[in-house]
Amino acid sequence: MEFSDRLDRIPPYLFAEVDRRIAEKKASGVDVISFGVGDPDVPTPGKIVEVLRAASLDPANHQYPSYYGLEEFRGAAAAWVERRFGVRFDPGTEVISLMGSKEGVAHIALALLDPGDIALVPEPSYPVYAMGTLLAGAESHFLPLTSENGFLPDLGSVPKDVAKRAKVLWINYPNNPTGAVAPRELFAEAVEFAARNGLVLAHDNAYSEITYDSYTAPSLFEFEGAREVGIEFHSLSKTFNMTGWRIGFACGNPDVIGALGTIKTNIDSGVFNPVQLAAVEALENGGDTVGRMVDIYTRRRDLLVRELSGLGWDVTPPKGSIYIWMPVPDGFDSVGFSTHVLDRAGVFFTPGNAYGPSGEGYVRLSMTVPDERILEAVSRLKEVF
Repeated sequence: MEFSDRLDRIPPYLFAEVDRRIAEKKASGVDVISFGVGDPDVPTPGKIVEVLRAASLDPANHQYPSYYGLEEFRGAAAAWVERRFGVRFDPGTEVISLMGSKEGVAHIALALLDPGDIALVPEPSYPVYAMGTLLAGAESHFLPLTSENGFLPDLGSVPKDVAKRAKVLWINYPNNPTGAVAPRELFAEAVEFAARNGLVLAHDNAYSEITYDSYTAPSLFEFEGAREVGIEFHSLSKTFNMTGWRIGFACGNPDVIGALGTIKTNIDSGVFNPVQLAAVEALENGGDTVGRMVDIYTRRRDLLVRELSGLGWDVTPPKGSIYIWMPVPDGFDSVGFSTHVLDRAGVFFTPGNAYGPSGEGYVRLSMTVPDERILEAVSRLKEVF
């Protein structure tokens, strides 16, 4: 059998490889404590689950859902955005449901990019920005995020000929994997850059609600001109502990939303109605859940920063997201340190170069690990180091 050439260009998906490595260790009898995948360990709130259960018993919900999302869901998403960011969207033309924001991030590339086009992609970054670009047959021009530039893209470094061929610029703050947040000036600069170069500005805002130390993350659409060029992706996964539910939404410029909708209607058949109705409950009444989760992640962040710093490691507390981005100790590269910790302590950190070349020299720690397991991991690391 022969397969498409694009498969030869696609590396194994990062977290599928993470799962494989951990499974191998567990199969050999190691009790692995993984700080790898950012999958919340706290259950989805019971009220959200109850709405799903009740809606699932209604035979009307057993048929095909709306391609674009239930009116109730799109209305709740628009209302949430307005309450949270003070920005109003038309639920009918400027909001679309997603099977988790990952799906939307991948599919927007098919709506925007042709072979020969360029996507401006920060790195290190969520791998799907570049993989969606690759699947669309386009090229990624990478914008390195380094500690020296505060993990912000240098838009002034983009060559004019690259900007001319570019169709989309990706940004993501609070950032995965670095945990960095962006000053408001960066958003304004990105909007101006997109408008000047005639491209779409795509903001992955999946971690907007997980922030610390009195920092509040903005929406792209708080900035003048963003409606003319922008699309923003939101996810209920981390905000309401709903990773397995696969529900999110995009909002923004109606033409861009419409283009994404055209792709989706030809690829999927929408999100199961009971999941959307449960998401309405989350958006309308889930504020307390968000506050509790931020408290939990703050406690875990402070614990990890204190204990890992005590080992002599350089650990900066993030202002946002659920990740710690830590330089590896002297004498190691990213993969070498990750492997050493896994082999010697049964603890897994994701090597930073998995997110792009500029991630070399770092590891990412997800804070989605129960407190008692964090303490056990710290105890093991202290024995090794």
